[in-house]
Amino acid sequence: MLQNYALFSKSLNAIVQPKALISTINAHSYNTLKSDEEFNKALQYSDVLLPDGISVVWAIRLLTGKKIHKIAGADLFTYEMERINVSGGKCFFLGSSEATLQKIIERAAKEYPNVKVYGFSPPFRPEFSHEESELMVDEVNAVKPDVLFIGMTAPKQEKWAHQYFADLEVGHVCCIGAVFDFYAGTVKRAPSWMIHIGMEWFYRLIKEPRRMWRRYLVGNAMFIGYVLKEKIWI
Repeated sequence: MLQNYALFSKSLNAIVQPKALISTINAHSYNTLKSDEEFNKALQYSDVLLPDGISVVWAIRLLTGKKIHKIAGADLFTYEMERINVSGGKCFFLGSSEATLQKIIERAAKEYPNVKVYGFSPPFRPEFSHEESELMVDEVNAVKPDVLFIGMTAPKQEKWAHQYFADLEVGHVCCIGAVFDFYAGTVKRAPSWMIHIGMEWFYRLIKEPRRMWRRYLVGNAMFIGYVLKEKIWI
């Protein structure tokens, strides 16, 4: 049940663990974990699970009366970059294409001049071989970053991070998916006013209707169904 997930509801500066696996959950990922036990475990065993979706925020209020606030992957990214910019730290971007990574590195060099930025583009495929994953771990560990950002889409990124977390010599591991494209400028994020009123999902739907209609129209209906069923059982 959704209310059994330990959702983070504090300020991000309350994350004090020197090494932590940080994931996000929204309506789409909740629907997905219903049929993917490995993904479910990856989220359940995350050190920090952020409510990255207004639907999750509303659902928790309906189910428990608890008021939490949405913390998007983009919010986590900004927080972590500002944090290590102050200390002069290192970050590593794992995922996406070489072209996207280059745009990220160039922009980050201007906005966060005290951060040393590294990246690696893994093969684009549904699953990685053990050898490919070992290479990815080696690339990260050669840098030993304060923050590892993983952008390989859910649920692949969360499952990979969970599986190899113990092998990674890192600080915070952040599964932030689409933020890679948002920051690189290859995909435009919703205007701030739409994000503020909880309509970011609608912006993505009208921008990419063919790719997103099932996720948001069918998926949101499924999520509402799960939440209402859980409410009845309480």
